[in-house]
Amino acid sequence: MKLTEILANIKEKLGIAALKPMQAQVAECQSERLRLAAPTGSGKTIAFVIYALKRIGAPGRGVQVVVLAPSRELALQIYSVMRPVAGGYKTVVLYGGHSMEDEKNSLSPAPDIVIATPGRMLDHINRRNIDVSAVRVLVLDEYDKCVELGFEGEMKRIVQRMSGVRAIALTSATSAIDLPQYLPQDGWHTFDFAEGVSASQLQLVRVQSQAVDKADTLAALLCSIPERKVIVFVNHRESAERVRDFLKKAGIYAGLYHGGLEQHDRAMAVELLDNGTVDVLVATDLAARGLDISGIEAVVHYHIPPTAENWIHRNGRTARNGAPGTVYTITSEADNIPEYVEWTREYAPKPDYRCRPGSGIATLHFNAGRKEKISKGDIAGFLIIRGGLKADEVGRISVHDHEALAAVPAARVREVIKAVEPHRLKNKKVKITQVRV
Repeated sequence: MKLTEILANIKEKLGIAALKPMQAQVAECQSERLRLAAPTGSGKTIAFVIYALKRIGAPGRGVQVVVLAPSRELALQIYSVMRPVAGGYKTVVLYGGHSMEDEKNSLSPAPDIVIATPGRMLDHINRRNIDVSAVRVLVLDEYDKCVELGFEGEMKRIVQRMSGVRAIALTSATSAIDLPQYLPQDGWHTFDFAEGVSASQLQLVRVQSQAVDKADTLAALLCSIPERKVIVFVNHRESAERVRDFLKKAGIYAGLYHGGLEQHDRAMAVELLDNGTVDVLVATDLAARGLDISGIEAVVHYHIPPTAENWIHRNGRTARNGAPGTVYTITSEADNIPEYVEWTREYAPKPDYRCRPGSGIATLHFNAGRKEKISKGDIAGFLIIRGGLKADEVGRISVHDHEALAAVPAARVREVIKAVEPHRLKNKKVKITQVRV
């Protein structure tokens, strides 16, 4: 694709009128070996999308671009950016927990662009559902995380099948990463934008807990701070479950995100935070990278992060794209505070707290989606015409293969469900229920 066409699609489809300096530099890069170090939220997805699309031929020639990402959520995020920008190129996404049959069908006729997690990509290669011998451009997004999560063997086997690769782009959140042996070791053009956020964007606050168990202090903090959209980080899955349950009893409804959950449940938790149904997400460090959640106003370290890297990546969830953000670190006398944990002021929430009201948003679940030919516009029109909502009462709508979600006012959710129940959506009988939190 020509750069002018790519930029026009970015403006029209994504609503981005101008590239950031980092994106513009990558767009002009002529090297066939690119290393890009940049923090999550800096716009590197658009940067490597431009880099890849500039290097492919006309559509319909088989798989030309492969993008590998370490998590389902990151793969879907990349897909949401790359598919509209790629215009007439067939783009598919492959990941574990998704219907293998649906994915197999999406690979015939062969797509031009494939975005995938390593395990699922190798599975399709081994089943001979996809031919990657003619791939021209390979992108390894968050490749340092892929190695950390144990994907290195799968990545190596995939790359070795791609004998025709002409251009490779590697992205990571830090430049201090050794190249894996299955990739070329020299000739790389490196862009290093891994400096993170500035001090003026990020406020670092200490919150002291009088008890070793910090749950009461956390609840008091969440009920008293001005920031509404918050991620609370803990160090273990069991702690995430316990903290989320405690918050619920305190009247704070929070999402839950850790590696022991099914991918669908993790995706649902992210969606409920993103669309405003819940204000809080309790998560392990699995959520510290790779998620694209807009408007995170604060991060809370319920547990002290075990490494400096965890500290950096957790904090990187907020103060993104020039927006302000606050990092709260809850400490007790039992904590050993490492040098990388810092704060510039302290805050003491009132122990006799009364929690703030809920978000006022609820989420409707539709048991039909993209594969049933349902679009965002179909759902919005249905909720306005049949459900009696005003246009500005319909919030974020997300459509997946066989389901869709829509944010609506919580005060009206029951009447909306009752109003739409007798009606069909695009001549289909669709079950609509409220997602419980």
